[in-house]
Amino acid sequence: MSPPNDPLLQPFQLKHLSLKNRVMSTSHEPSYSEDGLPKERYRLYHLEKAKGGIALTMTAGSAIVSRDSPAAFGNLHAYRDEIVPWMRELADQCHEHDCKVMIQVTHLGRRTGWNKADWLPVLSASPVREPAHRSFPKTAEDWDIDRIVADYAAAAQRMQAAGLDGIEFEAYGHLMDGFWSPATNHRDDSYGGSLDNRLRFTWRVIDAVRAAVGVEFIVGIRMVADEDLEKGLSKEQGIEIARRLAASGKFDFLNVIRGTIATDAALTDVIPITGMRSAPHLDFAGEVRSATKFPVFHAARIADVATARHAIAAGKLDMVGMTRPHIADPHIVRKVMAGEEHRIRPCVGATYCLDRIYEGGEALCIHNAATGREATVPHVISKSDGPLKKVVVIGAGPAGLEAARVAAERGHSVTVLEAAAQAGGQIRLLAQNPRRREMIGIVDWRLAELERLGVEIRYDVWAEAGDVLGLAPDFVIVATGGLPQSPPLDGGEDCVVSSWDIIAGSVKPAETVLLYDDNGGHPGMTAAEMIGAAGSRLELVSPERFFAPEMGGMNHVPYMRAFHDRDVRITINTRLKAVRREGNALVATLGSDFSKGWEEERRVDQVVVEHGTAPLEDLYFDLKPGSRNLGAVDYGALVNGGSVFPERRPDAGYTLLRIGDCVASRNIHAAVYDGIRYGLRI
Repeated sequence: MSPPNDPLLQPFQLKHLSLKNRVMSTSHEPSYSEDGLPKERYRLYHLEKAKGGIALTMTAGSAIVSRDSPAAFGNLHAYRDEIVPWMRELADQCHEHDCKVMIQVTHLGRRTGWNKADWLPVLSASPVREPAHRSFPKTAEDWDIDRIVADYAAAAQRMQAAGLDGIEFEAYGHLMDGFWSPATNHRDDSYGGSLDNRLRFTWRVIDAVRAAVGVEFIVGIRMVADEDLEKGLSKEQGIEIARRLAASGKFDFLNVIRGTIATDAALTDVIPITGMRSAPHLDFAGEVRSATKFPVFHAARIADVATARHAIAAGKLDMVGMTRPHIADPHIVRKVMAGEEHRIRPCVGATYCLDRIYEGGEALCIHNAATGREATVPHVISKSDGPLKKVVVIGAGPAGLEAARVAAERGHSVTVLEAAAQAGGQIRLLAQNPRRREMIGIVDWRLAELERLGVEIRYDVWAEAGDVLGLAPDFVIVATGGLPQSPPLDGGEDCVVSSWDIIAGSVKPAETVLLYDDNGGHPGMTAAEMIGAAGSRLELVSPERFFAPEMGGMNHVPYMRAFHDRDVRITINTRLKAVRREGNALVATLGSDFSKGWEEERRVDQVVVEHGTAPLEDLYFDLKPGSRNLGAVDYGALVNGGSVFPERRPDAGYTLLRIGDCVASRNIHAAVYDGIRYGLRI
């Protein structure tokens, strides 16, 4: 399909607002705020999407309108006047690229905690606890409702003063829809009972906002139209609410969500991750559009351009949200317009971005280390203005592939040596889990980019120092990764197998298995899922207060579902001390950090362990004495600028660097970040 005829590239008129195409990034909170304000990091993140051709970027997953709605995950403070100049700068710069800017405003209701910020009590329509944030809310009183309505109006005025193109209310899992849902509204006053009463707060808010900003300013709502919950808001009632809002003349668009977000499991059904259905709520959003004959926006795992194009072409949506995909590649639209759709960096559904936010971190893409670091790491790699060099990369895992890509984009001559018959390293291993096969996109995208750049990859080469030096390199990057290691045991290391053995299929799960995981990430969980799927009786043992602490709540969900389906036993606060053989069985001795005298034993057929990786570093140390920098890196210069590789032997022929798990056991994002930030300094 030629770009001029592409449904995604057609303009859309939203009242007076002309949107240049049909692609948007829906509201989400990357947690890049500083003191609750959208300063440089926040602005540059949205500006990159504007440069990438998007028509509309929605800022702030839930900018808070009131003090008693304290930030739960880095939320912007829409109740403060200080936000206005920062939002104005963000909007002005995005407008220079004809990208419209809106913001989502809300009162979080019960979806936050009381023991933060000003320590004010959390409230909701009724005192129904939200499991995810664990607060017990008080029932909103009349004076609470009065002041919150006024807070919404004041926040809208601030955003209008900042030059934004519009706002949307958030009404799924927050205070506004807390009044809508029978599951969270048990009131017997004029705000409870009938649908008319349950909508009373919403009408008060929109009327106050319209009185404050006028009828021309764009105001929409991101709303749940079906909680998919037995005692919650039904599909019929949700669509009726959508009809009423659309018919009121007070709203300009509906941004439709289906499901609830009160638990990790429910949230993951609203925002599916890898291995789950693509665009599971798209048809439902189309039903809402058909029922209301009103502008409808929607986002939920619309991860690829083909699905987004279908959503518009089939008349299901007016604007299609590709939010996580723009975290992976903010230049999606630009590439579509240039006929380079094949070069879009794929969103693989890892959801590292959201898991980090909900664990108190900031949004980072698992395989785009420039996102959120736009001030120091470019999305578009420029050519080197210095002498071009011959670069040899050993290892074609995520670290090595990224370093090779960036160095080649810089114009350097790059050769990659890989010991295996295929690239990918540990990603190819984790993709053996059928549910996580999409993760191979991290590798495939880089291989396609390296082919475009003319990089040679030599497979089945177990490189030694002589092989590397025979290529006469100016720069050597050792990205050989690591190999699985056993946890410290008092005995029995020869009795255990690694999680890698199970995942790779080199060792089959036995009938009864004990899996000990003190790493706490995906490798142990993947092995456990595959052991359970094989029909084994499995006990998962962890020394932590809760298992898999290195993995966020959204990725936790499909593992836990698999464990429940397979009757996996989970034991926490327990260490594996030793393993011994007794006949055909293994006896695992378990101990406790909390009681020195406590021990238990388990008699099983197989013990599997996960303790991260030990660096595969021999080649690095073989090359180190002959290198110009003796392997050293100036970390201060790496972070703040300057010469990163100190010249300790200026007469030597090459600079040496090791990256990724060849340094220490870490994760995919760390490997990719190593690859790009060092690659940029060659």
